[in-house]
Amino acid sequence: MNHDDESDDARELFARLEAELNADRDGSPAGLGQGGPQRERHSTEPAPAANQGSPETDSVYEGAHAAPVDKPAPAGPGWLERVQAEKRRPVVPAWLRSKAEFQAAARWTVGHYAHTIGFHAARLPAYAGKLAVRSPRGAARAMREFRRWTRDLEGEPIRAYAVATEDAELYLKLTRQRDRRVAARGWLIVLYALTAAALVPLLVLSTPGWIQLALVAAVVLGLGAAGAPADQPLISRAVVAATVQRLTSEMVERALSVLAISGMTQYLSKGGRVEFTAPITRDGPGWRADVQLPPGVTVGEVMEKRDKLASGLRRPLGCVWPEPMAGEHPGMMALWVGDQDMNKTRQPEWPLLKAGTVDLFKAVGFATDQRGRWVDVTLMYVAGVIGAIPRMGKTFLLRLLLLIAALDPRAELHTYDLKGTGDLDPVGEKVSHRHRAGEDDEDIKYALEDMRAIREELRRRAKVIRSLPRDICPESKVTSELADKKSLGLHPIVIGVDECQKWFEHQLYGRELEEICTDLVKRGPATGIVLLLATQRPDAKSLPTGISANASVRLCLKVMGQLENDMVLGTSSYRNGIRATTFAWADKGIAYFVGEGADARIVRAVNIDAPTAEAIATRARAVCERAGLLTGYAAGKDSTPADGPSYDLLADILAVVPAAEAKVWSETVVARLAELRSEVYAGWAPDQLTAALKPHGISTGQVWGTAEDGKGANRRGITRSHVVAAATKRDQKRDAA
Repeated sequence: MNHDDESDDARELFARLEAELNADRDGSPAGLGQGGPQRERHSTEPAPAANQGSPETDSVYEGAHAAPVDKPAPAGPGWLERVQAEKRRPVVPAWLRSKAEFQAAARWTVGHYAHTIGFHAARLPAYAGKLAVRSPRGAARAMREFRRWTRDLEGEPIRAYAVATEDAELYLKLTRQRDRRVAARGWLIVLYALTAAALVPLLVLSTPGWIQLALVAAVVLGLGAAGAPADQPLISRAVVAATVQRLTSEMVERALSVLAISGMTQYLSKGGRVEFTAPITRDGPGWRADVQLPPGVTVGEVMEKRDKLASGLRRPLGCVWPEPMAGEHPGMMALWVGDQDMNKTRQPEWPLLKAGTVDLFKAVGFATDQRGRWVDVTLMYVAGVIGAIPRMGKTFLLRLLLLIAALDPRAELHTYDLKGTGDLDPVGEKVSHRHRAGEDDEDIKYALEDMRAIREELRRRAKVIRSLPRDICPESKVTSELADKKSLGLHPIVIGVDECQKWFEHQLYGRELEEICTDLVKRGPATGIVLLLATQRPDAKSLPTGISANASVRLCLKVMGQLENDMVLGTSSYRNGIRATTFAWADKGIAYFVGEGADARIVRAVNIDAPTAEAIATRARAVCERAGLLTGYAAGKDSTPADGPSYDLLADILAVVPAAEAKVWSETVVARLAELRSEVYAGWAPDQLTAALKPHGISTGQVWGTAEDGKGANRRGITRSHVVAAATKRDQKRDAA
């Protein structure tokens, strides 16, 4: 046999052995490697050319180079990575780290025990009477026990047993023991009797009468306690213990299993278990469970069926609050189950209810969460939107925020109650610089003139801020220190509008009001101007997108649908499980709150009724008067252009469009009107002119005209004869009236 053939055979044998060893190590069939035949073509060694080698060498190559290029999958993160990913639980409980929570806990504890002591102290005479009545029975019991002790009757059963079993030795032993006990106890009785005979007369003669009475009372009360029936306790309970059942993993899993969520049902039916990432613990006045839902199940699906979850837990709807966990995947749920319905729990007293002032540049508590902890809001540098269906507390919430603003004497308030019921009057009449209640045209014009003035104030403030040195205004925005400087005029301006949709839907002024409010929402916060809008119809028309998208504080009480929910709380909020649609009809004042740099939270606003609001506003007015900062409407100096001379749009158009011009572009008309009455028409756009003419039956259309460069063009405009006809028809109606 030739040596080359032998060497080829040896190489082939060696290659096959190596391939088998690799197969054993990788767990793959011999010759295929980890990736099978397709992986062999991705070997690290280049394949031989098609015209090189022979079938034998090809087979040798395929066997020798079958190792895959992919690295084996790591077994998992290392120890350090696992430790770094772990969440550290706080060493000190939250209620000890928060001064407010510690004070609240201390007040509750002191109040609890003070109530208990007072409860029993008030009933001491009744307790003493009960004991006196029971003392004869106690004396009889004491005599029986004394007789048993002196005669050693406690040993009688075992002596009877010795007699019954005819155990003479045991009986004699027990009898001698009894005799010794009776004799010793008899001598003790004699000794006590002699001592008492000597001390009682001495005590009677040498002690005051009140001590003797106290001793007698103590004896009587002691006998009364001894004579108490077992089924009739002396004292009643000052505090009735809650009967709320402890939350357990079995309860949570059972409740989740009945929600009819397909992913949940399939997972549990195949023997899967709901995973709890932390022990179920006591959290405030309730229980908290951190639950990892089955794969594919989101917290939003559970929140959508909160009523069924509450039924499964056998708890009222207002006690059960599933929420997404911040920073976790959509299947991580924080389930909080309260002892009592959130809308029925006793809310702690608002710190500003009876005293105190506010710095609007600092956070102020305005609501509590499910656990009764205060939730803060900072009204500066923000624009706010409040949305809800009617009768859920929207106006009360807006009024609460305005009361907070009123307690800062520097704040200039502009309040508009477009519902017209006077809900904002306690604030408006006491402290507001501008105030109106109603939706009539004169009310809207009053508001429009005010908002125009505020827009000009915004522009002035921007120039002032830009002119200030960097060391005084480093962040190019109003600060509390700058607001204190009266010469700069950078005090906070807070505008509150209830039922704001009445502004934006107005045919004549809606477009301009929308433009001004959008500008204030975007640029106002940095200049110290805050706009708070409340509406019961949060849709794109009632709450323009330019406003809702830029509001940094959002409060959504109960709404009926996904669209309204996302208009107030932000796009995709409903999909992410933040759903104000889950609130019950009884959850008045309960809202989702987005702001203060935190994720959406469920809060319960402080409930301030009209008389209480009046009292707080009166206190705020007194503070403003002492500081000399009461102005405008509240000070009786409300002078606005709306109360000045009126104007006639049709007459003004005829004044600026001569008879020689049959048709004029709308942009030309508004430019001339602004020149005629800048205080009225400044800032008007052609679309606004179109809206203003529509109630008079005048429509705009394409008009041929010549531009400044001499070129002709078709643009939207008006026909002067149509304006003349509308003015004539209107005047005839007035004359007939």
